[in-house]
Amino acid sequence: MPPSYRIAEAAALLGVSDDTVRRWIDAHRLPARREGGGPAVVDGADLARVATQLREAPEPGTTPSSARNRLTGIVTRVVRDTVMAQVEIQAGPFRLVSLMSREAADELGLEIGVRAVATVKATQVSVDLP
Repeated sequence: MPPSYRIAEAAALLGVSDDTVRRWIDAHRLPARREGGGPAVVDGADLARVATQLREAPEPGTTPSSARNRLTGIVTRVVRDTVMAQVEIQAGPFRLVSLMSREAADELGLEIGVRAVATVKATQVSVDLP
């Protein structure tokens, strides 16, 4: 079953406000559904699609420094071959790409729409689950 996210979770993953996500739902930019009369949820694959549309680079000096180098986002693309995997994560306005073993990507269950944390060290990006 693909992951789904509540509005607040979707907003946090995209780096926008809850109200912005609600407006996108109302404008049919982001599909949502209610399960059993509960709160609205957004499918992870739909959220990943919208995340890829937010790739514009931030204005210089407008984003705080990531001294801790951990960026929570949503997986927007996974390309696997027999040995390696390329995983793309959209964390707010930042697109991160990690190369890892296919085995690691499989063990983490990395698929489009999954929430993940990119830990950046020099030129390496490690991916953890929250």
